[in-house]
Amino acid sequence: MRLHIRLESASHQGTALIAIRFARHTGAEDTLRKMHFCRWSRTLKAWCLPWSEANFQEVIKTLRVFGYVDYSGFRRPVGLTKDIKQKEGHNLPTEIQDHLEKFKCWMQSRRYSDNTVKTYSEAVKCFLVFHSDKRVEAISNEDLLDFNNNYILKNRLSASYQNQVVNGVKLFFQQIENRKLNVELVHRPKRAKPLPNVLSKEEVKLILDAHGNLKHRAMLSLIYSCGLRRSELLNLKPSDIESNRKLIIIRQSKGKKDRIVPLSDKILEMLRIYYRAHRPAVWLFEGQKEGEPYNERSLVSVLKQALQKAKINKPVTLHWLRHSYATHLLESGTDLRYIQELLGHSSSKTTEIYTHVSTKSIQNIISPFDTL
Repeated sequence: MRLHIRLESASHQGTALIAIRFARHTGAEDTLRKMHFCRWSRTLKAWCLPWSEANFQEVIKTLRVFGYVDYSGFRRPVGLTKDIKQKEGHNLPTEIQDHLEKFKCWMQSRRYSDNTVKTYSEAVKCFLVFHSDKRVEAISNEDLLDFNNNYILKNRLSASYQNQVVNGVKLFFQQIENRKLNVELVHRPKRAKPLPNVLSKEEVKLILDAHGNLKHRAMLSLIYSCGLRRSELLNLKPSDIESNRKLIIIRQSKGKKDRIVPLSDKILEMLRIYYRAHRPAVWLFEGQKEGEPYNERSLVSVLKQALQKAKINKPVTLHWLRHSYATHLLESGTDLRYIQELLGHSSSKTTEIYTHVSTKSIQNIISPFDTL
């Protein structure tokens, strides 16, 4: 069913906002959650992000795929203070564009991942646009504090975004400007440590069996059966499947590392059937055009369709399947060191978080209430 999405004018503590209201919808919520400045407001009971014309147009364009976007009741704020988003895009000062291009080239020459290049570039752009009234050479520690207090904290942006900005700005000034800003002046918030989201085996089976489409079922099944990240699945080539050894080779994944993961007989047979039916040319899973990898957004849509068919209302993401793979391995008795290798974690501490969501031992604990 198509959504009816309303955009309304709102404000909170002096900040002009775009309030987004619609009936509960996992796909739309996941999309908004990924937008840098967007968050759920308990006070307004709506998804909100700071007002700017660019944000306004982006929300309309992004949410149209889910239904009708009604902004007839929206009133554009007037008399706003410094607005970062309105200054971006085509109006970006030439000096800032030049500095950002140098920064991108430097990161790319050092083989930073595409995601890191994009994240740091956006963070530094936001910082420089905020101080576009000053030359880059004149920006000081006080300006970093000003940005932190009067933009990040004022707009209640996330701790993770704050850390991205601090890390990006630190690297930019150190490598491009050949000087250091004292980032220690900015109070670094403690990172939240949420537990990984895990599905039961019954829920996983419902999701994997939901699709009648062979390619869709094979993609989701391979993510769960091998604990793959989304990018790892989409970057696979047929030559990475070593059927004789029952192994799959994950090449140049996070941290530029290769690793091998065992293939079960069941998933191997599914891949053989898929290969005979589709005969992929370059990538194991290709899009509509031969030789092009399957689109990331399309893969997300494949999962959303499976959730709807399986009638699972949880906000499941593709990464939940990876978390579930690790947790189910742990519950079946697999040594934590092996799980670390299978997931490609550099540190065992990263893998140890799954011990907190494994229910095998916890369910055996008898509450003292039962012995009263």
